[in-house]
Amino acid sequence: MLTPRQEQILCIVVDVHIQTGQPVPSRTIAAQPGFDCGPSTVRSELAHLEEVGLLTHPHTSAGRVPTDAGRRYVVDRMLSSSRLPQPKLQLSLMRREVDDAMRCTTQALSQITNLLAVVSAPPLNIAIVRHVEVLALQPQVVAVVTITSTGAVTKMIATFDAPVDSGLVGWAGAYLNERLVGHALGSRLLHQRLLDQSLPHTELSFLHRLAPAFFQEPIADAEAGIYVGGAGRLLQASERENIAELNELMNLLEQRAALLSLLRTALSAPDVYVSIGEENELPAMRSLSVVAAAYGLAQRKLGAVSVIGPVRMDYRGAITTVRAAANELSRYVEDSYADA
Repeated sequence: MLTPRQEQILCIVVDVHIQTGQPVPSRTIAAQPGFDCGPSTVRSELAHLEEVGLLTHPHTSAGRVPTDAGRRYVVDRMLSSSRLPQPKLQLSLMRREVDDAMRCTTQALSQITNLLAVVSAPPLNIAIVRHVEVLALQPQVVAVVTITSTGAVTKMIATFDAPVDSGLVGWAGAYLNERLVGHALGSRLLHQRLLDQSLPHTELSFLHRLAPAFFQEPIADAEAGIYVGGAGRLLQASERENIAELNELMNLLEQRAALLSLLRTALSAPDVYVSIGEENELPAMRSLSVVAAAYGLAQRKLGAVSVIGPVRMDYRGAITTVRAAANELSRYVEDSYADA
């Protein structure tokens, strides 16, 4: 845990380093408006921040630069803060075709942030329920098997505290096929048809336990489109010594499956997903940062929007813009997919 003054100093170092790209000396920090400590106190606090791994310095007489851990500390505070500006981004997507909407979003993200933008489109063919099986594997274990229009077969296991009545299992299979066949997985209408509030308590409680089976379909590689924009901006924004890493990234951008895997990580994040430098698993991303957010329906995430750039990026601006783009795309897909 840092003291409020240490947090303030760390934030100043991160912000000034983003603006200048240079190590930040103690006198620059002490001269910040509203900062009431002298350079000697600042140097002491900088030493502590370096000791705990949040700052480092290129050489003995230089100022400090943030480490990936230092950037992570500041970003986490941003994500948990209510003081982040509310996202404002008007993309005018509602009357566009899917392909045009994704390209518009990618172009806008890249232009606003001056970074590489990568967006995954919703599946080209929304998976429609074709058949449902509810099977009692053991007295207290029930499996739900769903076959969709894309040919995919998904299975979910539900474990109960007490043995499940076989009549309830049989009823659920007939009910789910009658109510759900022909409707899109994860859609709002499917959710309404699945959980009929007029059902008796026992049946409705049982369906609540089975409901996750119809809202967990992943984006299939063969069904998702990837849109990339702003590669030139990324090259301009990155330091020359990272050319080797940038070459690896350019190769990565040609591998659709790897990009889908990168964006899929954001689908499990509750809000904006941020991965900084060495936190990235892919070697081509170790000198870069990713800011991404999922978009979709209330019960189903359909894709993700992201920006990729150097670790010395404007995280506040990137987080706000990506969140706004995700909100706009969620509104766009609502009409197209909610009642599919």
